Amino acid sequence: MNESPIDGLTFRYIETNGIRMRIGEMGTEGPLVLLVHGWPETWYSWRHQISALANAGYRVVVPEMRGYGKTDAPQAIEEYDIVHLAGDLVGILDELGEEHAALVSHDWGAIVSATTVLLHPDRFSSLVLMSVPYAGRGKQSRMDAWNKQFGDNFFYILYHNLPGGVAEAEYDSDPAGLLSRLYLSPDSPRAKPEVTDPLMSAGGWIPRLGAAIELPAWLSQAELDYYVAQFTECGFRGGVNYYRNFQRNWEITSQLAEAKIEIPTLFLAGAKDNVILGADAESLRKLMAPAISDLREVVIVPEMGHWIQQEDAATTNKVVLDFLDSLSSQPSVSIK
Repeated sequence: MNESPIDGLTFRYIETNGIRMRIGEMGTEGPLVLLVHGWPETWYSWRHQISALANAGYRVVVPEMRGYGKTDAPQAIEEYDIVHLAGDLVGILDELGEEHAALVSHDWGAIVSATTVLLHPDRFSSLVLMSVPYAGRGKQSRMDAWNKQFGDNFFYILYHNLPGGVAEAEYDSDPAGLLSRLYLSPDSPRAKPEVTDPLMSAGGWIPRLGAAIELPAWLSQAELDYYVAQFTECGFRGGVNYYRNFQRNWEITSQLAEAKIEIPTLFLAGAKDNVILGADAESLRKLMAPAISDLREVVIVPEMGHWIQQEDAATTNKVVLDFLDSLSSQPSVSIK
């Protein structure tokens, strides 16, 4: 596998929070920006943002998160809880000798980054959340709500929480089958699903997702192959373990029940991203306002789906750079 498929991007290993993590770096000066990927993604999901940010004068660091790529993947499920994941990000700053950084995050990366900012508010200067809004800890755990909503029916998050490693066994047996069905645009043509029975017991996730008839314009076969090679090597257990900590994360963050994100924050998503369920910018702002005191902007990109930074890299880059550049003229956060 090509170790650095992007010109100017270099990889190295660092020790952070008790694990060995692989990070990609571009740019050595300027404000630090961490690009935090989601599931099932890798650092490669930021391939269109890395150079754009570095060329604009930022020091860009893109980690392979705990359990992904060549970063360590501990066996214990609880080692993927939010305290560990937040500690990993803070540990990157410590290892790099940086006092604070901007966080740019997508999907699970957004979940991790939002809570990391709350747990370590003195270490981060700004926050970009993509796809997954932050609306506070909640008075009820998400797992309780999902179990009540779906019962015995299939829902991928509940599937990921089945005992015995069922989900990763399915995904590890056919990485290309899973990724090619997930990395699609909202209007991508699909074959009919092989399993339509709503009961969880009727089968796994891959046969419920109609096979791609063709790849979207934003994903080449070579790019898909790169992702598949990465997950073939590292497997899916690490990423699935994030889902297995939804309940634990809620239980161990009671101190954040009334906490607010106070640093400048931007939210960005595709209008057809299933995560936001058709919500517009105004309703999303109302959702997040109680939990984010300095929500600068909510940007919803028409026609785009869940993989926003890949589907519309140009818009993503402009929105993120405009946001970060707007902060650069302001006094830096003083960290003591």
